[in-house]
Amino acid sequence: MSWIPVHFTYHVGLKGGIFRNVRLVGSWDANGSHSDQWTGVPMREELSDSGCPCFRATVNLKGDQSGWTFGWGVLLDGPGGANRWGITTEVHDRNSSERFRKFQLKGPEQIQEYYLTHCRSLGANKLHRPGGGEPAVRFAVWAPNAINVEIVRGDAATGYIDDNGTGALAAFPMHKEMVDGTWTGIWRTDDASKGLESFAQFDHTPYMFRITKDDDTVCYRTDLYSRCQIGSGKKNPEGNRYEGSPTGLAGSVSCSVVVDPERVTELFDEPFPQKRWLDADEFWKNEFDPLRPVPTRIDDMVIYEMHVPGLGCGKTDAAGEPFTGDLKDAVQMLDYLVDLGVNAVEVLPMNEFEGWAAWGYATSHYFAVEYAGGGRDQFKHFVRECHRRGLAVLLDVVYNHYAHNAERAEWMYDSNRHEKNIYYWYEGIPSDYPDYEHAAGDPTLDPRKRPASGHGGYVDNMSTGYAPRFCEEMVRKMFISSAAALVHEFHVDGFRVDQTTSIHSYAVVHANGRAADDARIFGAKFLRELTRTLKLIKPTVMLIAEDHSGWSAVTEPPDKGGLGFDAYWYADFYHHLIGDTDKGSDYAKLIKTCGFGDDRPLAIDYFVGALRHAGNRTVVYHESHDEAGNAKFSGRTIAVAVNRATLSGETRRWAEARCRLACGLNMLSPGVPMFFMGEEVGFQKDYPYDLFLSQREDFLRERGGNGANLFRFYQDIIKLRRRKPALRTAELVPLHVRNDNRVLVFRRSLENEHFVVFASFNNFAFADGYRVNEAEIPDGAWREIFNSDAAVYGGSNVGNGGMVRQSRYGSMDAVIPANGFVVFERL
Repeated sequence: MSWIPVHFTYHVGLKGGIFRNVRLVGSWDANGSHSDQWTGVPMREELSDSGCPCFRATVNLKGDQSGWTFGWGVLLDGPGGANRWGITTEVHDRNSSERFRKFQLKGPEQIQEYYLTHCRSLGANKLHRPGGGEPAVRFAVWAPNAINVEIVRGDAATGYIDDNGTGALAAFPMHKEMVDGTWTGIWRTDDASKGLESFAQFDHTPYMFRITKDDDTVCYRTDLYSRCQIGSGKKNPEGNRYEGSPTGLAGSVSCSVVVDPERVTELFDEPFPQKRWLDADEFWKNEFDPLRPVPTRIDDMVIYEMHVPGLGCGKTDAAGEPFTGDLKDAVQMLDYLVDLGVNAVEVLPMNEFEGWAAWGYATSHYFAVEYAGGGRDQFKHFVRECHRRGLAVLLDVVYNHYAHNAERAEWMYDSNRHEKNIYYWYEGIPSDYPDYEHAAGDPTLDPRKRPASGHGGYVDNMSTGYAPRFCEEMVRKMFISSAAALVHEFHVDGFRVDQTTSIHSYAVVHANGRAADDARIFGAKFLRELTRTLKLIKPTVMLIAEDHSGWSAVTEPPDKGGLGFDAYWYADFYHHLIGDTDKGSDYAKLIKTCGFGDDRPLAIDYFVGALRHAGNRTVVYHESHDEAGNAKFSGRTIAVAVNRATLSGETRRWAEARCRLACGLNMLSPGVPMFFMGEEVGFQKDYPYDLFLSQREDFLRERGGNGANLFRFYQDIIKLRRRKPALRTAELVPLHVRNDNRVLVFRRSLENEHFVVFASFNNFAFADGYRVNEAEIPDGAWREIFNSDAAVYGGSNVGNGGMVRQSRYGSMDAVIPANGFVVFERL
């Protein structure tokens, strides 16, 4: 009997001992024959040549089984418990979400590999050679259409290589990676390449890939697994000669830079190239303060949404032009946030994107941190400083589209044919859209509206760019690996994934609007693979989807058909509570309507529906970056609250009262509360994505001036929510809802802890008391523990004075301030 040995390797791609007791299982029996009953064997742990753990095993299968197809996978013990399935990638089948690998037995011996992440296998990484010694450097890139690829060193003086090769200092050949005689689509430098013997000598070296495409044209491409893009300015030479410095060059088109991920700068602020380094373990050694625990449950968080470039109000250059904020400004904000009382910071995108003077929702390089904002090492310092203060760090990530000018990144990476544009979803071939292509040349059309030649087959998804090619496992793995690196290497606590609805629901063909069903199906596959992988690595990672589909599966486990998120952004809560955008009459728009100043009835019942629904694993907010003046008709809460009247005297008092009411209903809701930076001190200027630099306001000045009372209110209402478990549960019972007199009363309970909230949107107080008769109110004595109209908040001090009220047979009365609320706790 002949035998065919099959060698299996499970690559983790992350440093450290995350997994143990790894077992190979496959569709064979103990005798080496195919079997529907899968058999398991232990795998031995080794260090791969990347320096990361891997697990290996060899199984001898019978030679007479040649031609049979076998399936396999791994079971492992990890942070989430024992016997976890280690294959997070789904099969390439639109109708299946199964997760296993398969191969056809053909001999004489075979290799089967699975990469949980590509964090250390693609890009510029250390190569640990047999026998030890100093690691070499190895470059690898996925370019399946290329006919040749070279790695080219760049000039650090400019940080750029133009289309003619100016700026290229030295080139090294790359070779196709073959596994079992089959090309993987990956190009790697040779393990013994002359000139690549020392990783240390390449550390902080700029480089690019010189790619010969399938039509023999040559282009220069950045490394999409780059850990650093050297440019920190705005200039895009568009392939032409560049004679400036990296400080003027846009990072998304600049050279990539070799970076050692196992080191972190000792100093926060040291110019490039840095000299003082710490090993990563040493850097993270004193990351946490046991007296200030970082929240690990999403339900316990109060989230502060921060846009780093929008910090640093008043910073200008020598010419008086405004400077954007950076991570240094963000670190300087942390004690302010601790004083405010929040325990989580959600940072708008920090991965390399188009121009630092933006919001960041056009990512070009997912492993790099925007260098103009401080770069990867400063971001690690920021995360560590947050953790030392008990603040969790959530990061916005954007996977629904790429940077718009991605010509040196994802766009046409290794082919000029649209249908072979490996990072973008394309349906069919350009000739499938003749009518669309004819319109491209129609001289009667406005040039801005003419279809671009060949673009008919791309997929739109209601974002600002074409949809990624989610059917490619390598595309999905790039996003997933970058997120895994942020969790494992940067210690990020969670993510808010931008516009997941665009990924799983909105895809249509660009030419004709036809539903691109496969793009939607594989988009959902990607999201399941993303959440599975991150939860496998770190079960406490907190995953939030910006999702507007209303699909309950978004927050259900992947093994039950869900997408695996812990919560989703519940935008309708905002539109019912504030309502300053262009939504229709089916939204309550409470604060906007109050801003008109009259006493018309309000659709409070609409809002109550949203308030109750907020308990279904949602993040709710009374302001976000999207609605702080960027969406149509939107503005800051304090401006909307008085219909944009001048904020002075009594007008400001009315505005702040309504701001307190909006914030209080957010904080006392069953959702996870969040708000956008500046709300706590009454920022009033609109915050559009393209003009935010001129609209920045000063946090400390407002806190010490006009915003002092509002800041005090935020401190106390946040403290109340964090101190009382019943206010963090998913349960909310509406007790009394009256549209005509604009009053809402609800109960929040957990075991023996009970609270009743009386809220009024009226312009007058119920100074003589407001009686509610509802059987859901437990009998007993109730003490007022919070009054939004307290004098310390700048209010009129209309309330119950901390008095005890009695409830009997479901009847209870309370004084309610104008545009305010009071909270009672049962004694």
